[in-house]
Amino acid sequence: MKNFSTGAASSLLVRSAAVAALVCATIAPAQAATNCTFRPNAPDQHRVVKGDTLWDISGTFLEHPWCWPQVWGMNREEIRNPHWIYPGQIIYFDRAHGRLTLTRPGQPDPNAGQPPLTRLSPQLRTENMGSDGAVPAIPAAAIEPFLTQPLVVEANALDATPRIAATQEERVWLSEGNRAYVRGDLHGATSFQVFRPGKPMIDPDTGKVAAWEAAFVGTVRVVSVAKPGVDVHTVEVTRSLQEMGIGDRLLPMPPAPVRNYVPHAPAQLVAGRVMAVPDDMINATQNQVVAVNRGSLDGLDVGAVLQLYHLGQTVTDPGSKGFLGFGKDKLRLPDEQIGELFIFRVFGHVSYGLIMQVTGPVRIGDVAKSPE
Repeated sequence: MKNFSTGAASSLLVRSAAVAALVCATIAPAQAATNCTFRPNAPDQHRVVKGDTLWDISGTFLEHPWCWPQVWGMNREEIRNPHWIYPGQIIYFDRAHGRLTLTRPGQPDPNAGQPPLTRLSPQLRTENMGSDGAVPAIPAAAIEPFLTQPLVVEANALDATPRIAATQEERVWLSEGNRAYVRGDLHGATSFQVFRPGKPMIDPDTGKVAAWEAAFVGTVRVVSVAKPGVDVHTVEVTRSLQEMGIGDRLLPMPPAPVRNYVPHAPAQLVAGRVMAVPDDMINATQNQVVAVNRGSLDGLDVGAVLQLYHLGQTVTDPGSKGFLGFGKDKLRLPDEQIGELFIFRVFGHVSYGLIMQVTGPVRIGDVAKSPE
């Protein structure tokens, strides 16, 4: 699967210093019901080192690392103002209050008697990514390549996209500066991403096409729109990543991607399946990206956390008799949890997630559902 190539992203993981996110929402009702318990062997403190993420740090203390927004005691006022956590700082486990803090438990609040101030908490924003050395919420470099490319085109939108119908001077392939002619409704947009539809992504539940892979080949800008008596618009190639030519499709340049990487349970129960893994591989593993067959219309948003399970198999009950070896009873085995998936990009019925923790290989057809 061409668009799942994460080699470059993986090589950046070890030097990821990208700042991840500003908390922008309160805890969803489904999340509030989640049991965010501390580990029995949780340490009293942790000194932040370069390479840490908030997910990793929280995993030192918590059974479910994605619960960290709760145990930091964030409230509506605090989440409006971003603050930073840097290597060298010490995070303390305040056992008496069941929360994490940057103030040693038992020490007086230095702001006591002063006007209310926003307390330091692990709230990170995306400006100047990588320049401050602040601790990211997740390994942000692993997903950056997936944030600005089309990736998928949902099945019902494919036919409505404008397409390159002809090229200037009958060129077979276009490069930067070349002009082409586009047929279709531009809906007033002036800048477009160009993609080539790939193979279909099949929904494991329905067996139907949920979306089409989109090979990102470059960008174009509109030079002139079709005038009366002319059937096509004129565009100019502004960026070429792969061979671009007749038949390739256009999508309006998207707005800046949402990078609110603050983990939470979905606001409603979600039960989906893994639909695609990297590069047509059989399995996926930690810090790789997979696609699931649920999206914004199914209750997912950026930052939602799903638990991953191997789908329970159906086996023959060896204790049943049957007749001449046939008709034996079947046993449905339970789903086996293997990890957690952090959703970072969402379409209508398709989402991309980063595998955060895994104890076994993730395969197409595995279950991805709301935390229990």
